Amino acid sequence: MKTTEFQVTGMICGHCELSIREEVREVHGVESVDVSYRTGKLVVTGSETIHDAAVIAAVQAAGYQWVRAA
Repeated sequence: MKTTEFQVTGMICGHCELSIREEVREVHGVESVDVSYRTGKLVVTGSETIHDAAVIAAVQAAGYQWVRAA
């Protein structure tokens, strides 16, 4: 299992969390997604084959900005 933490900006509510969670869950190999608008953190757990670029693209598709891997 691989766990990666990302910092995301632009989230202001639970709906924002839901939007990101739904997009990131679609990334191949993702098994769990934990996201908090309060902290701006996104934690993704899954197979070793998850590419950070795919997670970042999913965050952007949801309408938010990736800042950096924490």
